[in-house]
Amino acid sequence: MIQDDHGKQFEMKPVEMEHLSQFNELLRYVFQVTNQDLQEVGYEEDELERAKRPVLRQADVLGWFDDEKLISQLAVYPCEVNIRGKIVKMGGLTGVGTYPEYANLGLMHHLMKESLKRMREKGQWISYLFPYSIPYYRRKGWEIMSDKMTFTIKDTQLPKAVPVNGFVERLDINHPDVIAVYDTFSRVNHGAMIRDELAWDEYWRWENEEEHIAAVYYNEKQEPTGYLFYWIAEDVFHMKEMIYLNQEARKGLWNFVTAHFSMVDEVRGNIYKNEPIAFILEDSEIIETIQPYFMARIVDVAEFLKEYPFETVTVEDFHFVVEDPMLEWNTGVFGLQFSPDGTLAVTDKAIGNPVHIDIQTLTTMLMGYRRPSYLAKLERLSTDKKTLRSLEQLIPQGEPYFSDYF
Repeated sequence: MIQDDHGKQFEMKPVEMEHLSQFNELLRYVFQVTNQDLQEVGYEEDELERAKRPVLRQADVLGWFDDEKLISQLAVYPCEVNIRGKIVKMGGLTGVGTYPEYANLGLMHHLMKESLKRMREKGQWISYLFPYSIPYYRRKGWEIMSDKMTFTIKDTQLPKAVPVNGFVERLDINHPDVIAVYDTFSRVNHGAMIRDELAWDEYWRWENEEEHIAAVYYNEKQEPTGYLFYWIAEDVFHMKEMIYLNQEARKGLWNFVTAHFSMVDEVRGNIYKNEPIAFILEDSEIIETIQPYFMARIVDVAEFLKEYPFETVTVEDFHFVVEDPMLEWNTGVFGLQFSPDGTLAVTDKAIGNPVHIDIQTLTTMLMGYRRPSYLAKLERLSTDKKTLRSLEQLIPQGEPYFSDYF
């Protein structure tokens, strides 16, 4: 229970199907979604509310109630992601909102803390979210883990077509070959979402699916090895996402884009990996912008460290001294003992040299968004030179790929 300055009490409880209309109403208010916005992405009246029913059925949705009125809420999607080749449970935080007349009462802080506790109970050792305020979520223990890069290419800058052994076929965005390519891709790319039906629904939630096309690349064995989602409007080729399993598929898909030379004036697209597209073009004078995309936070440090696939190298034992602004079980000492066969034991003993670090920095470091040496230079972590070298050796190379939205 929480009460306001006037003594009025509020109750925290699960948001159920009977609260669907209120859940939808609060979402639309907080995110300023108008009927016109919904129509532009293809929703009919009340369709968004119906589309959100699976969220209430599958997600862990908590809210504060003023009597029977839902006044503050958040949802945690049950997700799976690839962490360095291991598929782990992830709590996807979304639907965060409070009506302004109930602000500054600590409602959201308590909802987040309870949701993180529930994630821990379910074995979701890490959480992702799309930030509407990076400073706010940093204060709660989340940190940037991935970027979104956008680019614009003039028609005269498109790459020249190159010979490939396969071909491209235009298909529906929900074609089984599209789903299969992404599933293979997600299992070999660190950070990526393992998409189930709910994840695919959320991927397309704020897009007009009917205007999108999937161009699928098939190799000479007629196996699908890549795709891109696109649409063409007002002489612009819009690329939502390009996925490929090898360089042949990448070349084949770019051949397909270049084939539209006479139809479009420019190509605009998105990349969700630190892979500037300018480098692969003969004419590299293109416009590229980069911005933070998703944030992550470790929910349970001890369990996440036990699951984390460190590189198998010989290093001396050391310990983290972690600070977490919200979770007491993440605040303290976490010793790492490495055996000769590469297995790791995590203890609460201060063995070896210390690494002083907060939960935000520990998360972005282990996710690979920023390297230990860079974080040490920024004074985001503190340790001796030898232990810093050990961290550089232990943490695999490669930044996360994440292109979903929820």
